[in-house]
Amino acid sequence: MSGWFEQRSGLAGTVAVITGGAGGLGAAIALDLAANGVHPAVIDIDPAAGGQLSSALDERGHDGIVHHGDARDPEALAALFEVVDERWGRVDTLVNVVGGTFRAPFLETKPKGWDALLRTNFHHVLHACSLAAPRMQAGGRGGSIVNITTIEAHRAAPGFAVYAAAKAAVEQFARTLAVELAPDRIRVNNIAPDYVPTPNLKRLSNGSDPMSDPVGGSVAIPMGRVGRVEDVSGCVVFLASALSEYMTGTTLHPDGGTFASSGWFNWPSEGWANHVPLQHLQS
Repeated sequence: MSGWFEQRSGLAGTVAVITGGAGGLGAAIALDLAANGVHPAVIDIDPAAGGQLSSALDERGHDGIVHHGDARDPEALAALFEVVDERWGRVDTLVNVVGGTFRAPFLETKPKGWDALLRTNFHHVLHACSLAAPRMQAGGRGGSIVNITTIEAHRAAPGFAVYAAAKAAVEQFARTLAVELAPDRIRVNNIAPDYVPTPNLKRLSNGSDPMSDPVGGSVAIPMGRVGRVEDVSGCVVFLASALSEYMTGTTLHPDGGTFASSGWFNWPSEGWANHVPLQHLQS
């Protein structure tokens, strides 16, 4: 006997294409969707992560596809969708996870670096949506497109200017696409987490990121901890399900309140302030 969520979600037997879905956030998303009866089709550039995800799906008895390939390559993306067509003949959900950046002041970056950031964080979303949306339209069942963006799409990000711009572009693209596809009952939404310490983010911080420290997290994040991959994957399950069938063109913020706080920090022994306490300036 199925429960309330199973009855209302409408996820069982649906198909989700996940770009960059083998490690970190992507693996959590793929496994959580699969646990709710979704067939995941994943493309990822990391063969080791792909192998681990494939084994995890097999161990849990889930029917899925894991391809080794670069989601930034339109031909590799198209090949995955063709395999999905042959295997299941439908696409119900698209989750765009691929992203990446490097830290550098804008004036120290060059056009080659800008192009790489746009290709990694924006262009692949256009390609994936152009492949998924027509299939959803042909199916006549509606669908859900979910983009993983970042809080940096909503605030200044010194050292990450082009990355932040690319993620903001994804969100604006999603708003417009949501309106264009609304008559087909295809929803387009975004998820903008704050710091979730996946392996890639840990490498970016070089072990010196204060957010990885419990005290740093409690100061900067109102809920007092850094994010977990499950905080994000739970939002994806919701947006993929029929529970969100009247939501489109919007963004969920699983960030512990960081976006809402907008520069207010919970300083130890000082409490909430939107400036550095005097004692910290004097020390």
